[in-house]
Amino acid sequence: MSGNSDNIRRYTKSHNFGLGTVLFLGILVYAIIVLFIYFNSNPIVRYEVVEGSLSSQNIYRAIAIRDEHIVTCPYSGYVNFLAREGQKVAVGDIVYTVDETGRLNEYLESQSLLENTLSDKELDDFKNEIVDFSHSYDPLNYTEVYSFKYSLQNSVLKLANSNFLESLRLAQDEGGLSTAVKYCTAGKAGVVSYWTDGFESLDPNLITKDMFNERDYEKTNITPNELRAEGDTVYKLSESEDWCVVFPINEADAEVYLDQNYILTRFLRNQYESWGKVSIIRSEDGKDVFCRLDFNNSMAAFINERFLDIELVLDDETGLKVPNSSIIEKEFYIVDENFVIYDPNNNIYYIIMSGYDETGQAITLRKEITIYSHDEEKHSYYIDSTIVSAGDVLHMENSQEVFVVKERGTLTGVYNINKGYADFKEITILSQNDEYSIIKPNSTYGLRVYDYIALKADTVSDDQFINE
Repeated sequence: MSGNSDNIRRYTKSHNFGLGTVLFLGILVYAIIVLFIYFNSNPIVRYEVVEGSLSSQNIYRAIAIRDEHIVTCPYSGYVNFLAREGQKVAVGDIVYTVDETGRLNEYLESQSLLENTLSDKELDDFKNEIVDFSHSYDPLNYTEVYSFKYSLQNSVLKLANSNFLESLRLAQDEGGLSTAVKYCTAGKAGVVSYWTDGFESLDPNLITKDMFNERDYEKTNITPNELRAEGDTVYKLSESEDWCVVFPINEADAEVYLDQNYILTRFLRNQYESWGKVSIIRSEDGKDVFCRLDFNNSMAAFINERFLDIELVLDDETGLKVPNSSIIEKEFYIVDENFVIYDPNNNIYYIIMSGYDETGQAITLRKEITIYSHDEEKHSYYIDSTIVSAGDVLHMENSQEVFVVKERGTLTGVYNINKGYADFKEITILSQNDEYSIIKPNSTYGLRVYDYIALKADTVSDDQFINE
């Protein structure tokens, strides 16, 4: 055994690269290169130009402050309302009744005097109220569902008022309840509401940001046919049509809004619009700023709400809406319009300029150009710097006059990519916010609706071809 050990040889394992392995490695390397190029490049994203406005950006959640007086019940008993919420009552109008014995409802039910039917118009009113709520419903403010519930109850109360009053009189005459039921009338004229939240005597000048935290907000609805003690709150009365909304803003907006004096305000729940007089409120420490808008109409339309979503229609300017990221500034040479010639047969513009031929002899050259803008005051055209340079001499057609190119000017614009390459187009900005600009539509050298532009101007260059 030991003698044969010298004949043992060690063999190294050979690596055989087949065609499949080579192809796999090639594809892998190619994929890595493509991914590297993709992640290290700025892909060109198209944006379709649309018509629009910026007014939807000025939306706030506001607190409504009214002239609200709490009215208490002079008796103990079961309260039934005859005036609906949001109804304006005069002095002496019956607002509610108090049943001191509790026998009224029992008698009305036993005589089937509480039954009521709805007309087609009344059913339509219910449908409209439900549709309005569904359009304005915000799942983040689920408590609004309860307010809507009580709003519907008040609508039912409105429809049943006449029948209830007639039934009540029958109950007093035939049921022996004449002394048990008390009629309670309004001591002053105003609009009725049936809820409290502790903000009834809120001074707008003492408002704080903590009051806008709706998680801590509690609204108590005063429901009909409930037992109430003497001195309990039974309803609220708003005597004045003057009211206001208050909402937090920043210092920059405070200056803008105050300059407006009056602002057209759109209430998002029902799209109602009204002009509000502007005033600015600051906290004692100066850290918090609020805008106050005063109105002298439409108070009753929002009598059931403390928090309102409003939109300030500061600038209802409409036009072409483009993202600010697509806007760029570019320099051009400014050329006297008398030295730019238009060829109507071929629909082109051109210039005649001094140049030299291959032998160095002075000649005049005709160059087709693209017009990027026209300054009517200066009687000049803006021409791309790839066509002319400072010091170039232009000739007027059929004249000895010359023009030396020297002045430069800056245009604001975007890159139009309709034709598959980046083509600068001048724009005129009408209004602007942090994200979008509204630009003048249908300008001679500008954009049209449904044009495609580069979403980010810094990802393209002049005349760059765009791969679809």
